[in-house]
Amino acid sequence: MAKRLTVSASPHVRSKETATGIMLDVIIALLPALVMSVVYFGLRALVLTMTCVVTSVAAEFLSRKAMKRSNTIGDLSAVVTGIILAFNLPATLPLWMAVIGSIFAIVVVKQMFGGIGQNFVNPAMTARIVLMVSFPTAMAQWVAPFTDTWAADAVTTATPMASLAAVRGGDLAMATGLPSLADMFLGNHGGSMGEVCSVALICGGVYLLLRRVISPIIPFTFIGTVAVFMLLAGKGNLEFVAYELLGGGLMLGAFFMATDYSTSPLNKKGKLIFGIGCGLITSVIRIFGSLPEGVSFSIILMNILVPHIENMTTPKPFGTVKEKKEEAKA
Repeated sequence: MAKRLTVSASPHVRSKETATGIMLDVIIALLPALVMSVVYFGLRALVLTMTCVVTSVAAEFLSRKAMKRSNTIGDLSAVVTGIILAFNLPATLPLWMAVIGSIFAIVVVKQMFGGIGQNFVNPAMTARIVLMVSFPTAMAQWVAPFTDTWAADAVTTATPMASLAAVRGGDLAMATGLPSLADMFLGNHGGSMGEVCSVALICGGVYLLLRRVISPIIPFTFIGTVAVFMLLAGKGNLEFVAYELLGGGLMLGAFFMATDYSTSPLNKKGKLIFGIGCGLITSVIRIFGSLPEGVSFSIILMNILVPHIENMTTPKPFGTVKEKKEEAKA
């Protein structure tokens, strides 16, 4: 019996990895930070996270149905978007605002551009920026850990990044209300509920690296660039560098948002440029900008530049003739 040669479209390399499996790994990696957010900010942190997740899944289901597309909620990408968005919100944020942010992330940023893999900016990051612009007061209501986040008059506190904004020369003696480095590492300070516990985020990042879900290039170059920049800005003050690395959304952004497959370069050179760019923009905003934090804006700006980075760094196929040579022959 003659053997048949089956001709099919690329890709021809088969893999056991699926979108659902990858997203499940990301969810597992986010669980330590979720647990710590509940420990520090109470059950409201869990309620806020579930609100974002349920709204994101429902928005994806309904928008896909309205657009007459196949159902994709089974890939768990909407769940990941909901969790990451919740991690970037204050624990006291009204739930209806979280609903608006989740709908915007899924419908506008993701589904209107074709769905998973076709959005050009990170949905959760974009939604956070939209909420910051739309509801600046509510998005800046940071509470200290172990505070009653259900109370309408919950006492607010400054984040470490706001305190560090006053010491751009690295003189930590000028900063007021800075927690210890141990508290910074463990998450016992004010901030977005899912970005405060650095140790939990690092554990999640290591899990993703061991599972080979993400490449180490982007997170290491992102964090490393910020470290070098802050070392220079702080005039060699290593304590200042440590506060900058552990504060804000750097760990969350470096491991979980900058590494998004859809919005980051595919090749190694591109990842290197992307990570350095994120680190530089974050550092410039922190040191010279009016905002104490710049991770969200740096990732979004570099997301927009990804097509150009890919064009510059994608290896040329073997045997390809450059356009200039072809023109010269003509």
